[in-house]
Amino acid sequence: MARDLKFTRNIGIMAHIDAGKTTTSERILYYTGKTHKIGEVHEGAATMDWMVQEQERGITITSAATTAFWHYKGDTYQINLIDTPGHVDFTVEVERSLRVLDGTVATFCAVGRVQPQSETVWRQADKYGVPKIAYVNKMDRVGADFLAVVDEIKEKLGARAVPICLPIGAEDKFQGIVDLIANKAIIYDNGEELVNYQITDVPAEMADEVATWREKLIEAAAEYDESLMEKFFEDPDSISEDEIIAALRKATIDMSIVPACCGSSFKNKGVQFLLDAVMRYLPSPLDKGAVKGTNPRTGEEEERKPDAKEPFCALVFKIATDPFVGRLAFLRAYSGRLDAGSYVLNTRSDKKERVARLYQMHSNKQNPIEFVEAGDICAAVGFKDLRTGDTICVESNPITLESMEFPDPVIGLAVEPKTQKDLDKLGLALAKLAEEDPTFTVKTDHETGQTVISGMGELHLDIIVDRLRREFGVEINQGAPQVNYKEAITGTVQHREVFKKQTGGRGKFADIIVEIGPADEGTTGLQFIDEVKGGNVPKEFIPSVEKGFKSAMANGVLAGYEVQSLKVTLKDGSFHPVDSDQLSFEICARQAFRHACPKAKPVLLEPIMALEVVTPEDYMGDIVGDLNRRRGQINAMDSAVGGARIVKAFVPLAEQFGYVTILRTISSGRATSTMTFDHYAEVPANLAKEVIEKSGYKNVDEDE
Repeated sequence: MARDLKFTRNIGIMAHIDAGKTTTSERILYYTGKTHKIGEVHEGAATMDWMVQEQERGITITSAATTAFWHYKGDTYQINLIDTPGHVDFTVEVERSLRVLDGTVATFCAVGRVQPQSETVWRQADKYGVPKIAYVNKMDRVGADFLAVVDEIKEKLGARAVPICLPIGAEDKFQGIVDLIANKAIIYDNGEELVNYQITDVPAEMADEVATWREKLIEAAAEYDESLMEKFFEDPDSISEDEIIAALRKATIDMSIVPACCGSSFKNKGVQFLLDAVMRYLPSPLDKGAVKGTNPRTGEEEERKPDAKEPFCALVFKIATDPFVGRLAFLRAYSGRLDAGSYVLNTRSDKKERVARLYQMHSNKQNPIEFVEAGDICAAVGFKDLRTGDTICVESNPITLESMEFPDPVIGLAVEPKTQKDLDKLGLALAKLAEEDPTFTVKTDHETGQTVISGMGELHLDIIVDRLRREFGVEINQGAPQVNYKEAITGTVQHREVFKKQTGGRGKFADIIVEIGPADEGTTGLQFIDEVKGGNVPKEFIPSVEKGFKSAMANGVLAGYEVQSLKVTLKDGSFHPVDSDQLSFEICARQAFRHACPKAKPVLLEPIMALEVVTPEDYMGDIVGDLNRRRGQINAMDSAVGGARIVKAFVPLAEQFGYVTILRTISSGRATSTMTFDHYAEVPANLAKEVIEKSGYKNVDEDE
């Protein structure tokens, strides 16, 4: 019997580091009866943090998926839950999870409020149109302030946060919450029982405050529903609870309102209320409606409704390697039904793949299932060639769903195996890790023969090296971290390139006149314009010219770094009726790039990071002085909770290696920092000279 999809919730938990995502996930698993003992992050026993590295460091590295069931108003809801990392180095995990989720719980720390990474994940959720509930955690901590967080969500994130509950007490006096819709107080015991609360009347001393906020809540709901608006003006008391909930649900799904609730997950307070709010306000796959895609055969836009009777289609959002079952592909099914053992089409490779087995995931454990239907999240094994972002569907009705975009890695590290035995293992291990993580890349430096691995930050590479040792048993030596520079040209030049080779018999000939300059603003990659008149360069050779320039951009002329964007206009040229062919024109274009770029004022670009430091007032001067020495550009200095100060700056990544340790030293361990990649900027001339000399790169024609 097909399930009713309106009782399914695909949700994620996203937040800044240490806002309590994993602790909240653990409580959800406990109260839904999925686990019988609460796993604690600080004891290294959290169910969702199953990797050894996660348990040791107390952080989440990979997003873990699980399925649980919650009873609400007599119905049983299925929750497919994904716990995502908060650390910016693992931003890919958040990005790919949000792409397939229908709703998310944005968790905030009641003391730290809206922190930098909260803003990043919020923007990612907006990009994929994912409705949100705000959950303010850690209400039991000193300095906790629920309404201050609600204000910051409005100011910093530009979202309309509407409290649906108010805290009773705060810090060590935090006892429970007032449900503003039911107008009742929920007082929590300190035990671990599954029902650890009593519902009572609102405390007398809070009556006025509750009345004020309840009116604001009803007004926000009424604004979204005209029939409620009339009732609101005539007699606000005549509006029923169900009407308020229905209007709030519509507004949340439409992303015009963010319901905000609070609690203390660690102290087991407020989690059941949060679960009820997820069922009430976050969308089911039916509310999200049909998913749009492109038919790879016709190029037409098509859609698939969330219905088991529709043709099957699913998006692969993650690949993981499991020591027991091998490669696991995590899927979100959008339509139709897929049975274990059947065949599907991968629209990227246009090949058929067999799904050997299907699993429902619970963290790193798999429960075998017979089939998967629209709206579900599961894992599959048996695929030969499947990557993150691939669409799989039935062969008779192909469709390609919108994939995901991943940021380029900004930091590299040279690694070499310690012994010959490790050499063979290293290649396999790196290939598996690169398959799992689209922001992790492996390249071999042609000149030095070194293997360079690149990622999103020092912690990211640290974890990768740790996993190589533990999971794959590979011992390696590693070099110092290196910055992933890029190159660009700033001037425009016109250039003629003639390529001739006579070796007896048929020769090679190509002749092109091109204008090379910086790409238009906002474009990346190669911008190629064909202005050849009168067939001077035959049509069939023009794609070869484009291909030649595209491949040449992988190595710039200064130090061999990638050229991110370039505009090439093919003006004219000539050909030989016998000696010209596609390869001649491709080589000619590559040589034109090598010869013309040095004349077009090439520059070196470096990654610039947005840094945010939270520090006590006393260390402010030393921290700002240190950032100035690191070529930092201070953008803002704000006040934070408890007399702390926030320094925001742009700092080149090259100056930031080991910064966390130095910051601890300057501030006696009291300051914290977060760093995210922001943009690329030109390297000052004197430093660029050093980098170029160090690279030892020679701009020569590979083809000569």
